[in-house]
Amino acid sequence: MTQLQFDTALLGMQNKLHYYALSLTSDHEKASDLLQETLLKALSNRDKFSENTNFKAWVYTIMKNTFINDYRRKVKSKNSLSDPQNGPTLMQGSDCPSPESAYHSAEITRSISQLSDDYRIPFTMFLEGYKYKEIADELDLPLGTVKSRIFFTRKRLEKVLMGYSMN
Repeated sequence: MTQLQFDTALLGMQNKLHYYALSLTSDHEKASDLLQETLLKALSNRDKFSENTNFKAWVYTIMKNTFINDYRRKVKSKNSLSDPQNGPTLMQGSDCPSPESAYHSAEITRSISQLSDDYRIPFTMFLEGYKYKEIADELDLPLGTVKSRIFFTRKRLEKVLMGYSMN
């Protein structure tokens, strides 16, 4: 498929993609953002499209995966200790975090900050909701290296923080 054919096919799908984005997000503004991000990803990954595959399915899969990844990232950020948009999040069933949980959170944060950059950065990105592949691409590391660093960081933190519980 030539560049012109690719671009024409992609632009021809724009209205249908917008309706699909709207069905995923239920919000016109978010649907427009998702559509724009999908088109950008499709254009930037044109070289990954295989000639003998269904172009429409390929683009719809990009949109679905983009939506899912964004959703997961938002869920993880809402579950983090502090949400920049809403301020500190509240613990389940209470109006404010207990002093013990605040102490435990500080200890966990301190333990993570003491890690070397090689382990701290991938682990922090993982906690922020990035996928292993996204971390590997961002840090220009092999996927296996990212997975092992996150695994070993977890094991190390389990040992260091053995007595701490967030319940």
